[in-house]
Amino acid sequence: MIIVLRGTLEVTVGNEKRTLGYSEEDAASGGIGYVPISLKYRPYTAEHAREHSIAGDPRASDVLDRAYRGKTVTTHNESDLDTVLEMKEMMEGKPVIVSPPLSNPAIVAEFEAEADAIVANFGLQDQALMDVLSGAFEPSGLLPMQMPADMKTVEEQLEDVAHDMDCHVDSEGHVYDFAYGLNWSCVINDLRTAKYRKTR
Repeated sequence: MIIVLRGTLEVTVGNEKRTLGYSEEDAASGGIGYVPISLKYRPYTAEHAREHSIAGDPRASDVLDRAYRGKTVTTHNESDLDTVLEMKEMMEGKPVIVSPPLSNPAIVAEFEAEADAIVANFGLQDQALMDVLSGAFEPSGLLPMQMPADMKTVEEQLEDVAHDMDCHVDSEGHVYDFAYGLNWSCVINDLRTAKYRKTR
């Protein structure tokens, strides 16, 4: 079973569908309007966000402190996670392959243990995905970003420091860090990884 997921940045605040961290409904109800941007599929409450933001605009018409600590958002595609969990149960031991779109990082910990394989999808055509899954083409791609372990590490990262997140570690012990990837036989180690992978 192959499950192609949708992205995780589209969220709901109250009855309003929002995407990029601002809610007119929140502002109209007396809030500052700014809400979390979640990389999860399940509802997210920003418990570890800054108490005061480092972004803001001093103009009287804008908000100087855009902090959203304590606010909750729900992603519109939470049902995608339900699909993965339900399919895993229905397949009764047969392989479940999940292909999440990764225009941005995602919290794969929500479904990784239920997936027999995760094939990152950066907007590829269905035929290209099928070529990899059928064995006609060996995967060779590397992650161009870190995949965070959870939203706590996302909220606590330093915006101006690279490679400072705790990355997801899968059930096989692989760390989903920048420049990580698998081919059919092992973790990819080549000229690209030697040049770009950060040594810890």
